[in-house]
Amino acid sequence: MRTRTGAQASTNDGPDRKALDHNQAEAGGRLLNSSALLNIAKCLILIIIIPPFLNYASLQREGQMLLPKDGQIVDIGLGQKMHLLCKGKGKPVVILDAPTGMSSDVWLHVQESVAAITKVCTYDRTGLGFSKRLMQNETSGTEKFWGMSTTGRMVDDLYRLLQTAGIAKPFILVGSELGALNSRFYSHIYDVQVSDLVLIDPIPEDLFEEDEWKDYWYGKLLPSLQVRQFSAATGLSRMLIILGAIEPTIKGGENVSEEFMQRQKYLLSNPAHQSSAVDEHYFLNESAAQVRDISKFKPLTSRIPVSVITGESFDQQIPEQLNQMVAKLQKKFLEETYPSANHIHIKGADRRMIYKKPSVISQHLRKLVNQRQGKQQRE
Repeated sequence: MRTRTGAQASTNDGPDRKALDHNQAEAGGRLLNSSALLNIAKCLILIIIIPPFLNYASLQREGQMLLPKDGQIVDIGLGQKMHLLCKGKGKPVVILDAPTGMSSDVWLHVQESVAAITKVCTYDRTGLGFSKRLMQNETSGTEKFWGMSTTGRMVDDLYRLLQTAGIAKPFILVGSELGALNSRFYSHIYDVQVSDLVLIDPIPEDLFEEDEWKDYWYGKLLPSLQVRQFSAATGLSRMLIILGAIEPTIKGGENVSEEFMQRQKYLLSNPAHQSSAVDEHYFLNESAAQVRDISKFKPLTSRIPVSVITGESFDQQIPEQLNQMVAKLQKKFLEETYPSANHIHIKGADRRMIYKKPSVISQHLRKLVNQRQGKQQRE
């Protein structure tokens, strides 16, 4: 009986041991899985946290190192500090206002050329380049009149910048795209300060009334800029630059310094710059409306000569029907607003002419400077 009981116990232990071994194996598997998941989670946290942290640290260092040699940070009051870069000596001073969402670096070749005969100043609009972007709890006092990143606000900033920096007047005011809207607005308000107005690829005021254009601007262009902003904020842009997967829009050509190219990479990785670029594009419609309103309220004096420089197309990278639309509206706008303007047409050029075909722009500005200097000498 004792033997049979032991045998029976031994027989009964077989399934129990198998079940125990199975449970232990399952527990071990779950432990391995949870450990693997924990390691993956740690890696993801590192990937999410480290690139933005390293990018931020690099931006703080580069912000000091890459400021242009002759550039200065001007405190224009009301909590704002703006970057101003002046080269050359003489009068009249030439003021250059960059296209939508671009820093003053876009004028590199034009500024160098014209600075050989007079003083030429470029600046970064608020939030772009090396100009401080106001925080949400800060104010310049102009919000009650003009929205952030609109022409009215930018013109107020430019006025205070030029006043604080002591720029001699009257000056030749040059603007491209959004810069052209700003230059027009400034010339209407502060006409005694402007001797000549030069508009490069001016934006027709009623362009955003066209549904096809709005679909492109807000449905394609703006989302692509928002992706670039997100990429800069997460530090992804810096990693992609290091890997050679992306490169700056403005390459500058052969006659640019390594510092210039490093500055373009810095701006591409800078979320504050990219955020301001998005805002300027988003509010361009409102900026155009502000210029239309101010033009009706205070027409431009006939004393200021106007020059208009346009390319063969607005943007060679957009569909042809959009370029034709812009050209048609631009022609109508110029005929109605500046019928006596000196219109210069550059073959094979588009909105990138400032840094891809700068010689025609430089030649025209040098011609205007020589005319003004000759007049001053005669007087």
